[in-house]
Amino acid sequence: MASQLEESWKKVLDQEFEKDYMLKLKLFLQNEKAEGKTIYPPNNLIFNAFNHTPFDKVKVVIIGQDPYHGKNQAHGLSFSVQKGVTIPPSLRSIYKELSEDITDFKQPKSGDLTKWADQGVLLLNATLTVNAGEPGSHQKKGWEEFTDEAIKQLSEKREGIVFLLWGKFAQSKAELIDEKKHYILKAAHPSPYSASFGFFGCKHFSKTNKILQENGKEPIDWQVE
Repeated sequence: MASQLEESWKKVLDQEFEKDYMLKLKLFLQNEKAEGKTIYPPNNLIFNAFNHTPFDKVKVVIIGQDPYHGKNQAHGLSFSVQKGVTIPPSLRSIYKELSEDITDFKQPKSGDLTKWADQGVLLLNATLTVNAGEPGSHQKKGWEEFTDEAIKQLSEKREGIVFLLWGKFAQSKAELIDEKKHYILKAAHPSPYSASFGFFGCKHFSKTNKILQENGKEPIDWQVE
């Protein structure tokens, strides 16, 4: 697994791969495959968020819970789906908020957020794999410890990162973040069930860019193709 990780992340997370929880997680994944389970995303995309957004390049973190469990959806970036796949409801809400928040934002045809990741937006799911058709099936198997450590390392070794915490689950990660060094913006989850209760109107995208510019950083171009 460690060999799949981008070099700058490997430096801060390499020790995790030898810990007991990770060895148990590897065994769990092997057993699921042996039982004929299809696991998403594909093996080469599990660490996609890290590989598109190196440790020293992270400017923004958006935390999701676990990958989409439908065919060809998940590709290792939270809230994002592969090109050609129908845009999921939560991402439609995100695009709706963007169209209200960012001048000239045009509704995208694609749900692929790789462009954000390549600009320094770490699209991090707490759990990095899932069984096909079984939402939440890989939760509490070890991934959360790994991704929590990633957040802790960013908090400890970097400064001025904007963390976007949408919904109660993401907001529970605030305890891992040093608010004296970083910025935390909270809102409701963009799911259709909660978006109207505090996600719409949060203006997190313009607020993020304002913070980045005030810290001498390039703002994010939120437009998706």
